[in-house]
Amino acid sequence: MRHPWQIWIAFALSLLVGLGAMGWITWTAMQLDEAQERAHGEADLEENVRLSLWRMDSSLTPLIAQESMRPYFVYRSFYPTEQMFACTPEGATRNEDLLPSPILLEIPQHVVLHFQFDPEGRLSSPQAPTGEDRQRARNGLVSEQGLDTGTARLTEFQSHISWEGLISALAHDRPRVAGGAIQPLASSRSAQQRVQLPAQRGAQAAEAQTLRNSNEWSARQGINLAAVRQYGQTERLFPAYDAKEALMKAVWSGNVLVLARRVTYLGQEYIQGCWIDWPELRGWLLESIQDLLPAAELEPARPGQDSGEKGARLLAGLPVLLVPGQVELQAVSLPSPLRISLVAAWVCGILAACAVAILLLGVLSLSERRAAFVSAVTHELRTPLTTFRMYSELLSRGMVPDEQKRRHYLGTLCREADRLSHLVENVLAFARLERRGADGARIGDVGVEEIFDRIEDRLRDRAEQAGLHLVHEPTTSPAPIRVRADPAAVEQILFNLVDNACKYAHPTTDPRLHISAEGSNGRAYIRVLDHGPGIARPAARRLFRAFSKSAADAAHSAPGVGLGLALSRRLARSMGGDLRLDDSNGGGACFLLVLPAA
Repeated sequence: MRHPWQIWIAFALSLLVGLGAMGWITWTAMQLDEAQERAHGEADLEENVRLSLWRMDSSLTPLIAQESMRPYFVYRSFYPTEQMFACTPEGATRNEDLLPSPILLEIPQHVVLHFQFDPEGRLSSPQAPTGEDRQRARNGLVSEQGLDTGTARLTEFQSHISWEGLISALAHDRPRVAGGAIQPLASSRSAQQRVQLPAQRGAQAAEAQTLRNSNEWSARQGINLAAVRQYGQTERLFPAYDAKEALMKAVWSGNVLVLARRVTYLGQEYIQGCWIDWPELRGWLLESIQDLLPAAELEPARPGQDSGEKGARLLAGLPVLLVPGQVELQAVSLPSPLRISLVAAWVCGILAACAVAILLLGVLSLSERRAAFVSAVTHELRTPLTTFRMYSELLSRGMVPDEQKRRHYLGTLCREADRLSHLVENVLAFARLERRGADGARIGDVGVEEIFDRIEDRLRDRAEQAGLHLVHEPTTSPAPIRVRADPAAVEQILFNLVDNACKYAHPTTDPRLHISAEGSNGRAYIRVLDHGPGIARPAARRLFRAFSKSAADAAHSAPGVGLGLALSRRLARSMGGDLRLDDSNGGGACFLLVLPAA
């Protein structure tokens, strides 16, 4: 393969396109997942808002029902038992028996003061009697402190409220006959706004939610109606008179919240109602929804705020807007299935990319090694084949009459044959290691000296062919050195080391080629040392790589394909040992074969 960088560029571009596509898909999916989580959070929030409104309206129903069912004549401190209350100071005779008003004796919870405006706009309160009524109240009914408190509250209330403001706020309320039919406590428009969904999550879900809200609203009105009837039965102890009363309506006047109604009697119009203790009522309502909306607030609803989303968060009985505040949604204990799928997809994609890169690297490396092997082997075979052809033709045609030359030619053919046999043997051994590893090795206990004795003649002949003299140095160990190894593999390693020294060592300097063995720390060390030029550091880095010698290197150096040292190291490691270059010697090349001791 002449241009592997083109393949890497194509792979990098494909990887970038794939990662970009996966990134875009991941970003889009995460956006959709976050939008879905936000929608679920908003739906949960709106559900809590709806339940909170239900709970607060249900809590307010008894108070509003009680105030709505009060007879119009109880807004006077004392009223007659037999003659109808005329609503004016002149309407009652002093000699008649008078009854104290229930709201004089006990002020309901969350109510500060009851009040009444007469047709002339004069403000009075049953809790702040004047004149003879005050004297009557002192006779064991109300304490002096209570009367003073009522008077002070009436004075304070007068600074916050006005006749004209209440008339304007109650202008559209139509009085009904006292004791007539009960009307719902909330307008139909508020009910319709309440059941609207804040966000559409599909037509079926919206329709189902609307139906549930409508059913809940109907049930809520039924509860309110039952509560009003209940309080009506307990409070209306007096017969209906020729009077018309409107329903109580909650009205804001500044920061003061009042429940007020219009009452028509004998052609004259009165305004009656009560001053609500809004701070206390607000705290009571917020406490009731603490589990649903812990950060909620209640704000006065001014005109113009009863529309849209804010209108759906208005209380039915009071002009009060519910503000949910910041609500922290509960963290999901497990990640969403979409995120798990994205993580799995990214992991699989990265693993697939790494696998393709490793496979591509292996294919390119194999291709380069194959090309180097073919080139080196081709060059290595050319020389001996040429020699074989030339010498064989000369000998076959009888063109060498000299007997000495014929022997020389025959010796050359034998050496070239041994050279080719050694090359083929190395290639086949390397192929076996590549294919099966060390499974085929016959490892056993053998003595180092036994191996030397079996191969020494072969090593000596190879050294003499190169003009070197093999020196077998005796071991210094007192006991024979035995190793656990494959004898055939050790012989092949030693022959490769000697053959390598014969190729590169110059016999003109020092023709000796030393081979020695020693044992230490459970290891046997066999050293092969020559006195040649040694190995340069750049060449030492790729010394044990298979087929590291190219055709150009083979043409300008000793013959060989660069396989002997790589094969020797693999054989040594397959037996549990190692083969390395020893730099401790001053000159020449020294290879150290390490084998495990028996």
